[in-house]
Amino acid sequence: MNHYYKTALIALSLIGLNCKDQPKEKGSAADGTVETVNDNNGEIIIEEAIKAHGGPLYDSANYQFVFRDKLYTFNNKNGNTYTVHSIDSVGNRIADYLKNGTFKRTVNENPVTLSLEDKTKYSNALNSVVYFATLPHKLKDNAVIKQYVGEAVVKGEDYDVVKVTFKQEGGGADHDDIFMYWINKKSHYINYLAYSYSVNEGGVRFRSAYNPRTVDGIRFQDYINWEAPIGTSLSDLPALFEKGQLKELSRIETVDVQNMDAKDIEE
Repeated sequence: MNHYYKTALIALSLIGLNCKDQPKEKGSAADGTVETVNDNNGEIIIEEAIKAHGGPLYDSANYQFVFRDKLYTFNNKNGNTYTVHSIDSVGNRIADYLKNGTFKRTVNENPVTLSLEDKTKYSNALNSVVYFATLPHKLKDNAVIKQYVGEAVVKGEDYDVVKVTFKQEGGGADHDDIFMYWINKKSHYINYLAYSYSVNEGGVRFRSAYNPRTVDGIRFQDYINWEAPIGTSLSDLPALFEKGQLKELSRIETVDVQNMDAKDIEE
């Protein structure tokens, strides 16, 4: 899941006018479903979301956080370096490092040799956690294909809806996953997202954001992860969510988020 910013104000205002003037298919978006429009503003809408969540601060961000009792770090200076530290059931200290796509693991600070299959598995797991924790930063990657698919109303608020798919080259092992993002028209925050995947017999998920907080200019938020039956259209998920027809599967919570650069200055 590999999943960058400036847009002129004039261009944005013109886009906004075009959005209002575009013909929509018959039907109301009051139930959270998408009103399809013939428009291609996905790139600009995602750029605005990235700016709202942290913008250029992401490019040099150096943070740590705890997720499910494991300590993660991401440092975007001079490329991308991600780490995760944990302790296994017998007390071994395990550390995974992913630097600009190259993965290595140590156990009790000693390098270990892994099979290609295990390298791919652990690398994808680490990348996935950082990807979701720093959304929508990675949506500017070259492998990301962004398509504006319309407008929706969810819980009384107006949203732009952007569908995201990935090119096979540079799109990672899960390049065939399909995502949809509901981006608040006023705040430009991503309050809801959904995705479908095909691995492990496939699945459909909807995530609703909560507990937003800004740490030194970058917005972090947690998510409730909802499950829907396989085959459910992603655009139908907000309506099912509002009707209470989705099953809560898990919570995606990042704890004790710290800006390591600010911490170094304090110390």
